[in-house]
Parts: sequence; structure tokens; C-alpha cells
Amino acid sequence: MMNPVKWLKDLRDFYLVKVKWRHYQIGAGFHAGRQVFLYGKHSIRIGKNFYIGRFSEIGCDVEIGDNVILANFVSLVGKYDHHYQLPGVPIRLAPQIRDTAYNWKGLDEKIVIEEDVWIGYRAIIMSGVRVGYGSIIAAGSVVTRDVDPLSIYAGVPARKVATRFLSQADAVKHRRALGR
Repeated sequence: MMNPVKWLKDLRDFYLVKVKWRHYQIGAGFHAGRQVFLYGKHSIRIGKNFYIGRFSEIGCDVEIGDNVILANFVSLVGKYDHHYQLPGVPIRLAPQIRDTAYNWKGLDEKIVIEEDVWIGYRAIIMSGVRVGYGSIIAAGSVVTRDVDPLSIYAGVPARKVATRFLSQADAVKHRRALGR
């Protein structure tokens, strides 16, 4: 007999992928925790075996590879969501990227998260950033620049603090296993 909790989770994920977020491309093996928010002005593309934790948010265009984990409270956000350089216009009243007539910065920016990435609790990734395959973003980090593959980044702003594997041989083995 099937576990009723698993059945409900599977049903909820099916609803999210096939109904609520049907206009986005979401691969097989998707799972979202409670209170997850997704919005991309142009597109959201998510690979296979993706997990997004509770209270996380994707609020910009993104491309996410296979086997990626976003912990709880992770945010993927745009840098230029509000046109803050209009003289005489308060930011609150300025055009925002969700407006159809918005024509300022950020329209072509997206976040690219390559395969086999783990983004830790309460991390923030800003638009225009590429997170290299096999990387780890430490909890609470704010990523404003590209992340090298097979690296560990931490801090505000995030900086490289280590490589993922202790030996070059292990890194090569992992790259080969991923077909890179």
C-alpha cells in the first residue's frame, strides 16, 4: 500500500507542475516545499530531480539544470525589478519589471544554475549570475557574481572559500561521471 503522505506530496507536485506553473518548463522529479513562489517575466526552465525548499522564491527568469537543491528560504531575485532612476518618481510608484511597458534594465538578465548545485538556507542569488556545475552556496550567502564550477562560495557578497573536492583526482572523476 502506498504511503498516504507521499501520495499527497506527489499529488501536490503534480498540481503545481501541470496546473499552477504549467507555463514554465519543469522536468520530472520536481518537488516543492510549502509556500514556494515562482515568477519569471519570460521563462523559467527547471531540469530533472529539482527540489525547492519551503518558503523559497524564484522571482526572475531562470534556467536550472538537473539535480539541483534549493534549501528553505532561498531567493532568486532580479537586480533591476524597479526603475529607481526616474527623477521625481518615488521607487514605490516607479515602473516595475512585471509591468508590460517596463523598458529599463534587467529585461534580458537571468540566473543560470548548472547541474548538481546545492544552494543553502536563506541564500540569495541575484539575476545575471551563472552558478557553475557541482557548486555549493553556503547558507545566508548573497551571490552577486558568477560562481566557478565545483566550488564552495560563502559570505555577503559571496566569495570562493574552497573547492568541493579535496583532491583533483576526485574532481576529475566527478566531472567524468557528469559527462563534462
